[in-house]
Amino acid sequence: MANAEKVAAVAELTERFKDSSGAVLTEYRGLTVAQLAELRKSLGDHATFAVVKNTLTKIAVTDAGLKDQLSSLLVGPSAVAFVDGDVVEAAKGLRDFARANPLLVIKGGVLDGKAITPSEIIKLADLESREVLLAKLAGAMKASLAGAAATFNALPVQMAQLVEALRAKRAAAGDAGPAVTADSAAPGSDAAPGSDATPATPETPDTPGSGDEG
Repeated sequence: MANAEKVAAVAELTERFKDSSGAVLTEYRGLTVAQLAELRKSLGDHATFAVVKNTLTKIAVTDAGLKDQLSSLLVGPSAVAFVDGDVVEAAKGLRDFARANPLLVIKGGVLDGKAITPSEIIKLADLESREVLLAKLAGAMKASLAGAAATFNALPVQMAQLVEALRAKRAAAGDAGPAVTADSAAPGSDAAPGSDATPATPETPDTPGSGDEG
């Protein structure tokens, strides 16, 4: 490889390490081209898998500020999975492929600039993916909103029931006893209540000696 090509390769690797959210270093000794193609396919959009030269990659990780995290892992036939999507899904893809193809050895990596061990990568793979977590969150929010909506829908009915209860209570209080009116008859009166009649005046008897003289 010409010097200019090496410089370009180092620059490209440096940018990949800087721009990716994570990187996993592996040893692929013994894997066929077909198996490597299968691995790339299994990673999908979550990571890209690239076979690298250790000498150039050591320069790249130094330029990217990751020498302490990755330089010691660059021994033997090396390949790097640059994580561009869901870190958990990328870890799942590597773990599952390594289980089916033991020749792929996960050596370690970095996540957001922090070193991670092979066991930590496996733990990442055991987590639920971002999509699953978001789906669960959406489901919980939907359930909460549905509960709130049911409560709000019940309020008009409850208000109507409260108003009706108050109306019935006031009506009952108003019918507690007979109303006393000004037209009620006085005790002992023979007149009909509300009658305007007055007692009849008795006739005056004839005065003695009155009448025609005989």
